[in-house]
Amino acid sequence: MKIGIFGGTFNPIHYGHLRSAEEAREALDLDRVVFIPCFLPPHKGHKDIAPPKQRLEMLQLAIADNADLELSRIEVDREGPSYSVETFRELRKLYAEDEALYFIIGADSFVDIASWKDYEELFQLTNFIIVTRPGYMQGLGNKSPLSLLPVAIQCRFCYDSIEKILHHDSGKAIHLLETTGFDIASTQVRKCVAERKPITYLLPPEVERYIEEKKLYRT
Repeated sequence: MKIGIFGGTFNPIHYGHLRSAEEAREALDLDRVVFIPCFLPPHKGHKDIAPPKQRLEMLQLAIADNADLELSRIEVDREGPSYSVETFRELRKLYAEDEALYFIIGADSFVDIASWKDYEELFQLTNFIIVTRPGYMQGLGNKSPLSLLPVAIQCRFCYDSIEKILHHDSGKAIHLLETTGFDIASTQVRKCVAERKPITYLLPPEVERYIEEKKLYRT
């Protein structure tokens, strides 16, 4: 089994998240993708973040019609700051040894990974799928994708330029995946709501109705 793990604030979930999950699932032949909304993001301010219960409910509405997508409460139930390394320690206990985990993460988040708690351990607990926009690899120019990694751990990787995979000496790998790249951000959605602008086609209609009914992100 190959299981994608998609973590984030999802404040709110939108089509950019959903399309990235679907393209990662197809490209790596994942059996399913599990969305894990955080309780509190360690690296972001907590202003304008909807309560965990409401973000969970929006996620459930967004993935309800796709059997390949699942939702986990693991970080919400744990409460406190949601550190990825703690989540993957728990996940490795929940899943069998022959079930491979793939951490789906945007390139803009990955570049800050050296500031994460015990980040080096993550490369021994899970594979990575770094989601990038089209043309990202060309944009690197003559630089090796190894340059995306913190300097302290670059020596533990080797790069396969044909498969576009960074191999860690633990046996785990980092896959670089250029996706369709919908130019949508949760901050954009929240800003539109606050300014009473339409958010149609930025996220599933069920989520749009939920935001309206609960009067989220109005201020």
